[in-house]
Amino acid sequence: MKVAISVPDQIFSAAEQLAEQLHVSRSHLYAEALSAYLGTRGDAAVTAKLDVVYGVESCGVEPGLAKAQLQSISHEAW
Repeated sequence: MKVAISVPDQIFSAAEQLAEQLHVSRSHLYAEALSAYLGTRGDAAVTAKLDVVYGVESCGVEPGLAKAQLQSISHEAW
């Protein structure tokens, strides 16, 4: 898909130099950069949502379950 974007001259020049150094097209460089950015932001969004959930909810193990877990492994040799 073709898109038209505006970037500051300094960023454009740096991107042009990097694309030349890497021997890739400008389109490839921009696609890779956007993909990396989305991956980073996507992970941060998931983490933020989990922080909200676990910031409110108790994440402790119920006493009965903890006891059952301990009993199930108490006979094993470590």
